[in-house]
Formats: sequence, structure tokens, C-alpha cells
Amino acid sequence: MEWKEINNQLTIELKFKDFVQAFAFMTEVALSSEKMNHHPTWSNTYNRVMIQLSTHDAGNIVTDKDRQLASAIIEIYKKYT
Repeated sequence: MEWKEINNQLTIELKFKDFVQAFAFMTEVALSSEKMNHHPTWSNTYNRVMIQLSTHDAGNIVTDKDRQLASAIIEIYKKYT
């Protein structure tokens, strides 16, 4: 599990046991993102969550805000693995 920088976005796909676990993870990430006032672009299909991070206010490039959120997301994900 590692972030890749593709097209000026940090990108990752995470896999979970099932949909409920994936949704619980997304709920935790949503709360953390709201506290940071920095929100991911993401999608969910059953037990997979795909996330892209970039800073829209900076011209849709990767910034420290994205790296901080990426680190927080990994810490949350560790609880589920």
C-alpha cells in the first residue's frame, strides 16, 4: 500500500474485508478530512476505496496539505488491516 503521484494527484487504491469495513474507513476519513478542511476525491466499489488527492486552491497540484491528509489516511487504514 503506497501512494503514487499520477497526473498531479496522489493516488491509492485500498482493499478491505467487505463493504461495511470500507464504508467505516471512509467515515473516519471524512471526519479527519473535515477537521483538516481538505477533502479527497474518492470512489468506493464494494470492498475497494480509490482516493485521489490534490489541492484545488493551488491549481490542482500536490501540496503539503495532500501529503498530510495522505499520512492521516494511512494511519486510519492501518486500523483496518
